[in-house]
Order: sequence, then structure tokens, then C-alpha cells
Amino acid sequence: MPETQTNAIVAGISRRQPNFDYTMTELANLAAANNYVVVDSVRQNVDQVIAATYFGKGKAEEIGELARLKGAQAIIVNDELTPSQLRNLEKIIGVDVIDRTQLILDIFGTRARSKQAKTQVEIAQLRYALPRLRQRNANFDQQSAGTGAGGAGLANRGSGETQLELDKRRLTKRISRLKQELADEAKDEETRSAQRNESHLPTVALVGYTNAGKSTTMNGLLNLFAEQGETKNVEEKDMLFATLDTSVRKIELPSNRAFLLSDTVASSVSYPPSWWIPSRPRWPKPRTRTCYSTWWTTLTRITRT
Repeated sequence: MPETQTNAIVAGISRRQPNFDYTMTELANLAAANNYVVVDSVRQNVDQVIAATYFGKGKAEEIGELARLKGAQAIIVNDELTPSQLRNLEKIIGVDVIDRTQLILDIFGTRARSKQAKTQVEIAQLRYALPRLRQRNANFDQQSAGTGAGGAGLANRGSGETQLELDKRRLTKRISRLKQELADEAKDEETRSAQRNESHLPTVALVGYTNAGKSTTMNGLLNLFAEQGETKNVEEKDMLFATLDTSVRKIELPSNRAFLLSDTVASSVSYPPSWWIPSRPRWPKPRTRTCYSTWWTTLTRITRT
């Protein structure tokens, strides 16, 4: 995320998508959530993207000219770009190019609070970065066994291994280590979930699109029904992906019925199809009087049973 507000242009290709205009509006909102100021929007109505450059060369040059005219320091594209498309576009346009996936990952990286969320986001960031690493040195490093502790550390890497190969190996090891940490955390979460299940309280999950009002709804219910509700409130902002961590609160109704209310992680209308979503919510196991619907239908069913 830019430390200061940065001018950007959002751009995309329709490919006859019926919700294309909506995804472009969402992209602009995501950019605003990541400290960008959207100064213009470019939309191209064609059926297919260009394999090498995403946009055609003429359209890419047009976007570059528009960026200079508008003072934009970045172009945000409404798709996930291949590594070659990213490199080629930056060469033609002359400013930073950010695809939709990188934009969302940047947002997630700044919003994650819990250890589990931070680990999930880092895994997603590393998996995204792995095929996009660039050769920092065109020459081979000519690593050999050498002498002393430093040489011994390089002995198994083989001579002629490039810095790019070393970087990829380092990221792959980091991903493996983080996945193991995540698996350990999942076991701990299962234990905590089992403890909640022992209470025999029904569980209600607030689900919906990001910034649809899930946190606001949860706080409203807490203020109405929970003791010291305001002290238990969750963070709420008029912003896409304002919260990434699932919160669970106990709600006690005037009828002396109680349930656990879960403010789940939001979804987006258009995730890149190849992207593994890092912070998918951990759904509670269905039990009696637990349903997954709109929050109002769920609450109504519980209070009436």
C-alpha cells in the first residue's frame, strides 16, 4: 500500500462479461481502500486479451499517454496478469502496473490482525510472487564450496546457480514452513471450536459481500442484546475489506435464548479465478437451529424456535 495517496488509472477489458461495469466500479473502490486516488478509467470492449500485453499495443500506448496527462503513477488492471504481461505493459506504459490480485493482496496484508490471518495472507503473497520473480543479475553467481562457514553454506547449491533460482528456493521453503504453521494453528482452532460446541449454543454466521454491513449488523445486535455490548463491538468502517478476522460473540435474547454470532470474512464479487483466497472463513459445523441465510432470516428462525 502506498504510504501517501497515489494517482492511479483503473483499466480493464470487458470480454462480454455481463457484470463488467460493476467489477470496474469495485476495482476503483478497492483502489481507494488501498490509498490510491483514481483519476480516470479506461474500458475496452473486446472479446479476448492479447497474450503478450493484455491490451493491444495501441491501447497500451494510449493508456501510457493518458497516465502522463493525468499525472498517474500507477495503472490498476481489472484482471490477474501473467508475469510477461506485467513486464511488457510496464515497458510500454512507463509507469507501475498493478493487477487486481496484487491490489487485493496489498489490502489484505495491511488489514490482517490475527496470527492465522497474517500467515494465510503471507502464503498467498508468496505464491503470487513466486512466478513473478525477476532475474536481478544476468550473470551466474558462480557459487562454489569455498572455504570457511560461508563457503560450506553454499556447497550444496552447485556452481552456476542464479540468484533467481536461489530466491525461488528461498520462497518455496518459506511457503512450506508457513503452511505447516497454518496446519498447527488449524488444530488449535479445532480445539477451540470443540469447546464452543460443548456449550450446545446454536451458531449464526453473518455472511455477505465486503462492506455490506456485517460488522455494523453485529454491533447493532450486541448493543441491543449483549451485556456491555459497546465494549464487545467489532471494528466497522465504510470500506472494502475493512476487517479480515472472524469475530465470535455471545448474544442473549430477552426470551433467555442465546446463540453465538460470527462476523465472517467478506467475499468479493470478482476474485481472479486462479487465485487461492487467503482468508476464507472457517464455517462452524451445522447443528440444530443453525442455518446459513441472510442474518435476518437466521435470527428470526432462532428466536421463534
